[in-house]
Amino acid sequence: MSDWLAVLILGIIEGITEFLPISSTGHLLLAQQWLPRQSDLFNIFIQSGAVVAVIPLFPERLRQVLRCTRDPAARDFTLKVALAFFITGVGGFMLDRLGLELPERALPVAIALIVGGVLFLLAEHWLKGRELKSEITWTIAVAVGLGQLVAAVFPGTSRSGATILLMLAFGLSRPAATEFSFIVGIPTMLAAGGLKIAKALLRPPAAGPQEDWLLLAFGTIVSAVVSFIVVKWLLGFVQTHTFKGFGWYRIALGALVLLLVGNGGPQGAWHSAWDLRPVGIAATAAVSVTPAEPRP
Repeated sequence: MSDWLAVLILGIIEGITEFLPISSTGHLLLAQQWLPRQSDLFNIFIQSGAVVAVIPLFPERLRQVLRCTRDPAARDFTLKVALAFFITGVGGFMLDRLGLELPERALPVAIALIVGGVLFLLAEHWLKGRELKSEITWTIAVAVGLGQLVAAVFPGTSRSGATILLMLAFGLSRPAATEFSFIVGIPTMLAAGGLKIAKALLRPPAAGPQEDWLLLAFGTIVSAVVSFIVVKWLLGFVQTHTFKGFGWYRIALGALVLLLVGNGGPQGAWHSAWDLRPVGIAATAAVSVTPAEPRP
């Protein structure tokens, strides 16, 4: 397979899965059983491209942020976004200082996918017939900040999946939960991505092959275009549909990870097939935490 085709596929996967509540980590883990491994810098760039691309989809919220100093309602919303972002940032910094090590095995990813899928089905069953609200409360803002930390600590959870589930549990409507999850995710993931890009660029050059910047730019553009299309679709989809389909999909994907990766995948019986190291992007989902050292 050519490098261009591999990058095209990875860009499409990242663009589709970054904001959908189905875990980009789980999909990249499966994809990279067949595709050549890309650098961590590549993974961070295509994720950042997917995030930047969705900003134009929230013009009214952007105007609210710009006029937050003179509009009480805009200020209230902006402060709630800032609170969720602050909780995630401070929590991530503390976890990093404590030396938290991310699990680098596919088994936790599969479990997180399946558990998240079951929780979506239970949440939708609980919400059936209930009157849902659209107001973002301070409690919900705190829950979203904590939910992003949960997603960072447990790869496969999905940042959007964890935050949307928590908001549904508080009785928030699906459109309001989806929008707030995405808006909070923009500064969160851009901050984490920017920090990692800066560290990668300042790091002394490795002895191995140098970064192919043309391929990196191509993958970032593909990811951005696909992300824009997918998020625009999802914002309309949740107006009239539930998350049940995503719940069943997560369960099926988790089972597939267990079946394919757990058995060594198509490239043979890997002893390290459960290692998350090739996914790279797993640790950049929300906050910067220290990955575990590779196992011998």
